[in-house]
Amino acid sequence: MAITTCIFDAYGTLFDVAAAARLAADEPGQAALAAVWPRLAEDWRRKQLEYTWLRAVMGRHADFWTVTGDALDWALEANGLADPKLRARLLALYRELAAYPEVPSMLAALKARGLMTAILSNGSPPMLAAAVASAGIGGFLDDVLSVESVGVFKPDARVYGLVTDRFRCARDAVLFVSSNGWDAAAAAGYGFRTAWVNRAGVPVDRLPARPHHILPDLTMIPDLACP
Repeated sequence: MAITTCIFDAYGTLFDVAAAARLAADEPGQAALAAVWPRLAEDWRRKQLEYTWLRAVMGRHADFWTVTGDALDWALEANGLADPKLRARLLALYRELAAYPEVPSMLAALKARGLMTAILSNGSPPMLAAAVASAGIGGFLDDVLSVESVGVFKPDARVYGLVTDRFRCARDAVLFVSSNGWDAAAAAGYGFRTAWVNRAGVPVDRLPARPHHILPDLTMIPDLACP
């Protein structure tokens, strides 16, 4: 079946999750952060994802902004930077993450080819609205879908079901794109066509399903969706 709908994960896929720590590290008075920011960014992201999985298993949902703050607290302490002012600055920057350079032109190409486009994210609606507005990509999106509609994080199948409910499309008419291998695999298991944006060049996760395509960035998504 032809692809009619392209769905994107947000954080790490469209938006650069390392940007907050990187930008803060360049600011005056942040020599301590500058020395460790890559590790802090990695710790922050890893704990952010781990907490979503653990909360889903425990049945103790909290919105993604809460999880993001909890993960940052762990990362700051782990790196010896438990500073309330730095915490506030990093969270402010996280609300306005930059999109990867190829994102606007990629989304514009999809819309020019007549495809529906949307975000499907763990992010809470206020977080996603801020990020989309900051990146200036709202005009290229038909919708922004949040897990808050179902109260559980990915990879719960109910999250992927938000797409077919919203767009009234068959599962195999969806191209789902994520920078998380586990997310792309879960979406493939749900029945979507999937592309994993493997920016770090890491191995494929050993899960029940596998991504259909593995790409280094988002540049080729329009050609993949409309061959």
